Amino acid sequence: MSAPQEAAPVTVDVAANPEPKGEEAEEVFYDDDGNKISKKAYKKLQAKKEKEAKKQERAAKEAAEKAVREASEVDYSTEYYGKKPMNQSQERTGRVRTAIKDITADMAGQTILIRARVQHSRPTGAKMCFFLLRHQYSTVQALLMADKERVSKKMLKFAVGIPNESIVLVEAMVNKAPEPIRSCTVQDVELHILSLFVESEAAPQLPFSIEDASRPDTEYEKEDNQFSRVNLDTRLNNRVIDLRTITGQAIFRIQSGICELFREFLTKNRFVEIHSPKILGAASESGASVFKINYFKTFAYLAQSPQFYKQMAICADYDRVFEIAPVFRAEDSNTHRHMTEFVGLDLEMAFEEHYHEVVELLGELFVFIFDGLNERYAREIAVVNRQHPFEPLKYLPKTLHLTYPEGVAMLRESGYEIGDFDDLSTEAERRLGRLVKEKYNTDFYILDKFPLSVRPFYTMPDPNMPGYSNSYDFFIRGEEIMSGAQRIHDADYLKQRVAEHGVDPASVEPYVNAFKYGTPPHAGGGIGLERVLMLFLSLGNIRKASLFPRDPKRLEP
Repeated sequence: MSAPQEAAPVTVDVAANPEPKGEEAEEVFYDDDGNKISKKAYKKLQAKKEKEAKKQERAAKEAAEKAVREASEVDYSTEYYGKKPMNQSQERTGRVRTAIKDITADMAGQTILIRARVQHSRPTGAKMCFFLLRHQYSTVQALLMADKERVSKKMLKFAVGIPNESIVLVEAMVNKAPEPIRSCTVQDVELHILSLFVESEAAPQLPFSIEDASRPDTEYEKEDNQFSRVNLDTRLNNRVIDLRTITGQAIFRIQSGICELFREFLTKNRFVEIHSPKILGAASESGASVFKINYFKTFAYLAQSPQFYKQMAICADYDRVFEIAPVFRAEDSNTHRHMTEFVGLDLEMAFEEHYHEVVELLGELFVFIFDGLNERYAREIAVVNRQHPFEPLKYLPKTLHLTYPEGVAMLRESGYEIGDFDDLSTEAERRLGRLVKEKYNTDFYILDKFPLSVRPFYTMPDPNMPGYSNSYDFFIRGEEIMSGAQRIHDADYLKQRVAEHGVDPASVEPYVNAFKYGTPPHAGGGIGLERVLMLFLSLGNIRKASLFPRDPKRLEP
């Protein structure tokens, strides 16, 4: 008798029929998240999945076919684009290159070679791409168009993929622009690219875009403003990128111009350029705002000014000296106009009879600088004005010269309370600047005869005005940019003033001794380079006028 056969197993679709009711099980459907849905919704979901799968399949097929086509296409542009090998001075072709700033509509039809940065690219369709090319403070629009002879689709694809801020070598035909290209500094020209090579490729991600860092202040004042403002700390933390903007380029060319004009004027007026030490054995003015440093087995100090050494050069019969050098101030001042390191434009001059000989020369110096900037750096000033609109500096051919009592009287007439011998506060300086502008129509003036009590110990008192001194400050737009005075040149009187000011005689002994052997009367002053630049361009913050600023909170980059 054969063994009984086992019954075949019964398969139950629990997912579709989890809860049998009566004799038949009711169908139940679920979506991808496990939620119960209707049969109609379930069918709709399945249809959508099938449609998406077919779409992906078609896309994959088209991509594969495109890759095959591109691989089989003959690239007839290989010699006109690509990445250059790292420059190790392999060759020297001697081919002439053109600067963007020198391109004009008169060059239409010429083929030129330029090196520039790709500020941004904008593809238009499958056969065209616009580029904004930049070098220093000049920009120009360029166009690359695919054709059947020189520019292949592969060349266009390569060009579109070049990261912003990469350095490229471009050969292009100069064409007259049909209408001014307002977004560029070179507005009457468009370049048609013939060849394009990457010399130095930039990282794909920038800390901020050059467009955002270059946008005019007026754009942020519009009601429909949608732009991101790059704040000052972000700019300073990434200073190299910030300095690439055309405004950054222009600002520091103007700064260079100030130094150039300062040196030119003084050299023509028989001044000698000197270079004084910046590591001192004693504080140059006082111990309150000096940086103390380790110096082998003792201590030294960073120079607060070249004051003592300028005067010692006068003692050595150089008669007229100047210096352009760093100055260090350990002042915990976190304001818009203070830094712990800045550039000083200093001068000292022996005079014949009266210190006003020096004051008048200083007035002429500043007029020479302002005139020179407006004449020689008009393009750079216009670039800054385009992003940061400002009123041009107003100044007189012969600099306005007021006395301290006259300034105090003007303040009092305006309702400002100030004593005869009180020092000027920041608020008082600004108010006086506004009053002078209203009355004399100038942003630049001299204030002479400061109270003796607010000046350093080496300042010469005024014999005709008790309590006042032969000292002066120069102001631009209501802010001080230079301080100076006639100096005491008599050794005995200098010792007396040292004692009256409570200065340690030992700390200034070499300085005082320099006057023991006869010194001509002299006067001078110290100008803050960054302040002049900040106020001439109305930048609003001195850090914008310093290449890599240093203040109590910033030591990098």
